Amino acid sequence: MSRAPFWRAVAACVLAATALILTVTISPRLGLDLRGGTQLVFESRDSPTAKADADATDRALDVLRRRADALGVVDPTLLRSGERRIIVELPGVLDPRQAAGVIGRTAQLAFHPVLGQAADASGERVLADESGRHLRLGPAAITGDGVTDAAAGQDPQQGPGWFATVDFRDADAWQRLTGEAACHEPGDPRRRVAIVLDDKIISSPQVNPGVPCRTGIPGGSTQITGSFSYQEANDLAVLIKGGALPVPLDLIEQRTVGPTLGAQAIEASAKAGIAGVLLTALFIVVTYRLSGLLATVALAAYGLISYAALLALGATLTLPGLAGFVLAIGMAVDANVLVFERAREEYGRAPRRGLRHALGRGFSGAWSAIADSNITTLLAAGLLFWLASGPVRGFGVTLAIGVLASLASAMLITRVLTDAAVGRAGPRLSGLAMQGRVRVWIARREPSLMSAGRRWLAGAAVLVAAAVAGLVLHGLNFGIEFTGGRMAEFTAARPVSAEAARQAVAEAGHPAASVQVSGTSVSVRAGQIGAGDVAAIEQALDARFGEVTKQRDELIGPSLGEELRRNAVVALGVALAAQLLYLAVRFRWTFGAAAVLALVVDTLAVLGLFAWLGKPIDGVFLAAMLTVIGYSVNDKVVVFDRVRELWQARRQARFAGVVNAAILQTVPRTVNTGLGALFILTALAVFGGDTLRDFAVALIVGIVVGTASSAFVAGPLAIEFERLSKQPPPQPPAPRERRRQGTGAVL
Repeated sequence: MSRAPFWRAVAACVLAATALILTVTISPRLGLDLRGGTQLVFESRDSPTAKADADATDRALDVLRRRADALGVVDPTLLRSGERRIIVELPGVLDPRQAAGVIGRTAQLAFHPVLGQAADASGERVLADESGRHLRLGPAAITGDGVTDAAAGQDPQQGPGWFATVDFRDADAWQRLTGEAACHEPGDPRRRVAIVLDDKIISSPQVNPGVPCRTGIPGGSTQITGSFSYQEANDLAVLIKGGALPVPLDLIEQRTVGPTLGAQAIEASAKAGIAGVLLTALFIVVTYRLSGLLATVALAAYGLISYAALLALGATLTLPGLAGFVLAIGMAVDANVLVFERAREEYGRAPRRGLRHALGRGFSGAWSAIADSNITTLLAAGLLFWLASGPVRGFGVTLAIGVLASLASAMLITRVLTDAAVGRAGPRLSGLAMQGRVRVWIARREPSLMSAGRRWLAGAAVLVAAAVAGLVLHGLNFGIEFTGGRMAEFTAARPVSAEAARQAVAEAGHPAASVQVSGTSVSVRAGQIGAGDVAAIEQALDARFGEVTKQRDELIGPSLGEELRRNAVVALGVALAAQLLYLAVRFRWTFGAAAVLALVVDTLAVLGLFAWLGKPIDGVFLAAMLTVIGYSVNDKVVVFDRVRELWQARRQARFAGVVNAAILQTVPRTVNTGLGALFILTALAVFGGDTLRDFAVALIVGIVVGTASSAFVAGPLAIEFERLSKQPPPQPPAPRERRRQGTGAVL
């Protein structure tokens, strides 16, 4: 007797126990879009004295890390991306002006002797001090490297103002600098020491009259005064203590999300997940009875395994990542449906051999299509991780983990549960002895879909023409992620009128900004405006509508927007090319070409709809499009896998008849899998908020069109290509393999 069931049960228990332990012992790491905070992306550039290479960027990263630590940010995340970019995540920091101003300043600090007062600002070493005097400076006597520590301080006896205390590594250098300045009379500009930060005099204190000439101030410490507030003094101390950046940094991207928006996103995703999973579970149980109930238990284990894998990898959970997690549950149903539908076929073909035999043949026969479809989804997830950035990259990670976890759930856990229970249940209770209404209806009607193949292609051409018309007439509404600019979202205490909001933004100095209003939410989109401009807009809205809360603030530099737009086009192109290559290698070039042309129809249909509706095209939309491509290829892989199987068994049959039979035989799987995914997506559209709603709409349209195109576009195209092809039909498997695998079709 085979011991394979025993070892499968052991492996399933170990996997589930490990996942449970990881879930209990590791806390999730939430992205800033879920917990609130600011993300900054800096790009280093060459300076006259240093080249912005990977080494310089790494040294700049160390400086930024010291500054973030000195600011007291809890659990900051800093990492280098590529050779010149640094990503800084600051949880809880909701003021982008403070974050960017302190974290990213060049902070070239130096202490200069003053050579005298100048009439104007002309001259290479003439700078204005805090009082407006133009001082001519000598060479730097002490640089930022000579500072060992800095801190904000206050002396109540000297007034309410704050100062920054600076400690020097070389106390003698400070004593010499102040000793030379003390040789000049009080009131003489030359008795001052200029403290210069980033080519600006921040303080020019005069040496105390009691300090003797050539003696100087001992102790290696001083105070920088200037009527600072605590925040100003602390920020200055952070900059001084952190040290100077080796190369200048340009802020090319900034995202700020309020904590309440993150909490709402988690709540919305949880509602969508619960509703979608309950509907999907109910559908599976009604359709497959006991087998469906056991598959639902396996889906729960799938959720546990994939969540534990995310925790173990230290992946950051983002809003698109949560959507991907919920969506992957719906896609994980596909493998179970493939197995159960194949088992139904096997039982219908040989009921005397029993349910166990049918179920075993279902698992072995469905493996080919499951493997092919999951590989194509992994290709899409890999492209997201490679070409996307920020939260969308998290979606790619979540999707990839979901694919692997769904394999473990369906092929291991579901098999262990069904092996243990189905054999003891009766044929009707198991759910595998029933042929299903869709299959019964097809068996009675036997529609000849491919007899109208060219008419289906003409209909697809009309759909493509309508999509292209939308793209030409309306164009795509690219979000700031692809165009560059700034977008801020505010929430008012009461409903806001669009006209009043536009007027308030115009009064703040931005009449050309795009303003959209939905209830109490106000979204403002403008060009490359600064954080101060956003604060002015917030004040104008606050003055007009009462208390206004900033929920989101995003800045994308023009060069980064162009790069992201280019990467989006490359991602879609590479996705289509990768699918063509895989399908051509796995099947025949005719199948691969037909599938990819059908994918082009799917892609244009979604793009055209968003063009007609004016929906935003952003990184989340890119994630949806690549998911549509992966899902659509899954469906086409199942169809062509069945075509190949039937064609091997019917070498003398007309190819059009083979394609027609393959499509009809895979319809039950297509309908059940599509409904499972649509339950999840409908829940996301209803509960997921504006961002996830557009994501869900793109996927719903893509899945519906992609499912239809598998039968009515890919099938007829494959027939036309085979007419032009000189390739012989595929060879049947060797006799021994045929006896082992059987002659039944594979879903």
